[in-house]
Amino acid sequence: MILICTTAGLGGFLFGFDTAVISGAINFLRAQFHLSAAMEGWLMSSALLGSVIGAAIAGYLSDKYGRKKILILSALLFLVSSIACAVAQTPSFLVVARIIGGVGVGFAAMVAPMFISELAPAHWRGRLVSVYQLAITIGILVSYLSNAWLLGIAQSTHFGNWMDHFFGNEIWRSMLGSNGVPAILFYVLLLLVPESPRWLIANDKAGEGFGILTRINGLEKAEAESRGIVAALKEEEGSLREVFSAKNRTALLIGLVLPFLSQLAGITTVMYYAPSIFEKAGFQTSSAMGTAVVIGFFNMIFTVVAIWKIDVWGRKPLLIAGFGGLGIALLTIGSLFATQHGGYPLVGGFIFYIIVFAATLGPGVWVVISEIYPTAIRGRAMSLATLSLFLGSTFVTQTYPLLRESIGIGMTFMLYGLVMIPSIFFVVKYIPETKGRTLEEIEKTWKEHSGHKEKKTSLIASN
Repeated sequence: MILICTTAGLGGFLFGFDTAVISGAINFLRAQFHLSAAMEGWLMSSALLGSVIGAAIAGYLSDKYGRKKILILSALLFLVSSIACAVAQTPSFLVVARIIGGVGVGFAAMVAPMFISELAPAHWRGRLVSVYQLAITIGILVSYLSNAWLLGIAQSTHFGNWMDHFFGNEIWRSMLGSNGVPAILFYVLLLLVPESPRWLIANDKAGEGFGILTRINGLEKAEAESRGIVAALKEEEGSLREVFSAKNRTALLIGLVLPFLSQLAGITTVMYYAPSIFEKAGFQTSSAMGTAVVIGFFNMIFTVVAIWKIDVWGRKPLLIAGFGGLGIALLTIGSLFATQHGGYPLVGGFIFYIIVFAATLGPGVWVVISEIYPTAIRGRAMSLATLSLFLGSTFVTQTYPLLRESIGIGMTFMLYGLVMIPSIFFVVKYIPETKGRTLEEIEKTWKEHSGHKEKKTSLIASN
């Protein structure tokens, strides 16, 4: 499990690194290519467009070819993207390179948490899936640190040869190209991990799947879990039609709405634009980079808190606290910008924001969408959920520069804060508590819920 979680977590690391590394490069790109607000938004959100494409097809591909093969493909896409970004000569070429990397992000974001969820013992599942979110935060932090380190090299060193092109006057090239190093490590480690036992059993490789379950859970639990998987699969078609069937309707609704709402909290805006936002608040470029590192550090630390407590507190209370706390944080940040109270009070507001997100929605959303679907349709259904998350990210990232120019940063963050209010009501009404239950037990709940609703409908009709 350590090897599996480390490897799948590297997919999260690359997701986080790729998401945030552009934040250090955007000011240099804006100056070099004279970007308009619309083009800036397009350049920033192009990776998210790729993520939407990747998430849209990853479910079908992972159900057909296996979780492991699609993760290997994502590692190769990350590597190609990093090389292309480093040698790009025009904004259009850079957009294409970032879309390729985004497809890799979409694959990894959809498949990696599902991969962990299908391998993890029930009583550890929340913690282990949350490791994926921790890896994202580490990737974000490392990208901020590497950007600050590379900026320091650019400001203090003159190479006088071709290296000056990558580490001097066009430092953004080494920033965006540095993603290639973890991509290679991700690929190598993926060659060492097993395939998902649930996918193997669903694809007529029960012996191999049972062997992996035994290594993870021991013989007795493996036998019980294997029987549960086989019994559940006998009642499932595994078709796209079943994804939209009545018994899976609530799970589908959760998977489409919850990830989208989590992105309306503006997390991609904060991660993509952190240095730029702090420059707007009055910090110098190097100080703004350093402040972004502080944000990344708190993001990582409080994700550890979530990993420690998610299987104790439960999913539902965590999500309610998250949307409520983020609403308060966003309205506070917006007020500070609107009243021009920048500096350290604003940094404090952002730290509170990132603490709340990291300890609640960050891991909570990934855990919920990775465990609420039946085995036979989990790939396709999670693909839709991840697609929804990236559509939310793309929408927020693309519209932020336009909102910033039209209504100001303060009103933009207040708008994000107001959206958190209906999000709380959605969690209260629709999200079930799933801690400590096997994936097959969660699936049984949806069937019972659907049967109860059908029985109630038929009684009303007969009366």
